[in-house]
Amino acid sequence: MNSFSAIYAAVVGLKNRLYDSGSLKSRALRGPVVSVGNLSVGGSGKTPFVILLGELLRQRGIPFDVLSRGYGRKTRGVLEVDPSGLPDRFGDEPLLIARRVGCPVIVGERRYEAGAYAEGKFGPQLHILDDGFQHRSLARDFDIVLLSPDDLHDQPLPAGLLREPLSSLKRADAIVIPNEMKFAAPPGKQVWRVGRSIEISNAPERAMAFCGIARPQRFIEDLRANGINPVATKFYRDHHPYSSADIDELIAIRIQNGATGFITTEKDQINLGAHIEKLGNVAIARVRMELIDAADALDTMLRVIRERKPSA
Repeated sequence: MNSFSAIYAAVVGLKNRLYDSGSLKSRALRGPVVSVGNLSVGGSGKTPFVILLGELLRQRGIPFDVLSRGYGRKTRGVLEVDPSGLPDRFGDEPLLIARRVGCPVIVGERRYEAGAYAEGKFGPQLHILDDGFQHRSLARDFDIVLLSPDDLHDQPLPAGLLREPLSSLKRADAIVIPNEMKFAAPPGKQVWRVGRSIEISNAPERAMAFCGIARPQRFIEDLRANGINPVATKFYRDHHPYSSADIDELIAIRIQNGATGFITTEKDQINLGAHIEKLGNVAIARVRMELIDAADALDTMLRVIRERKPSA
């Protein structure tokens, strides 16, 4: 292991031991908290899974909200997301969740304060804690961790992408993996399998693909799996806020490669804002997740919550 990664892992391990021993305290909300997180930095599908979980809860008639840090926003403090708002105010992923799920989404650096705001306005309903596995200052009643095949062979930051080692899965209640992934789960842990696909309407015949996401190559693989082979690509950093200069660059690349239009992601659609009109023909790839045996998984989650929080 890289020496800097070893130092990072030691610091993370110390923090977790302090929480496990009770030396550091977690604050609990009145309503149950379900955390959706992962071990690595970006690209594990947390946002699509939060959307999926929200859809499953809605089908059961269970009221809920989503608590998020609002990464990338220029504001501070607790804010309720306006679905018609801008990413620099709320963050791109909270906006995507609010638009797709239609539930209250509250952003705040301190998720306890965001949850307290939500309970003050909506009551002690179920809270989905977005990207919450490492946010241990807020107590949770069910921990869901998404795991990718890359995580099994990675190392901690900064040499790798892991925010925590695989041994941290002992804190998880359910581990979510791709349907085709082989994984030996720790004893007593639920393993939930998910299928992942993308939906694209009116894809250009000769498409140029671009995106600003954590793992852009996966986006290209998804396109090829759907029979779309981009004639050109352009990648930006995750959560990239598009400028007029970016639009000019994209148009120049499209013309240079004889592309007839663009394909990008839902998150990039949000970050493009009004700039998207200048690009002309743009198809949006929407990620869909499907949870295998979803009814059983949701039943298990709700049962554990009732056992841990009888008042829920």
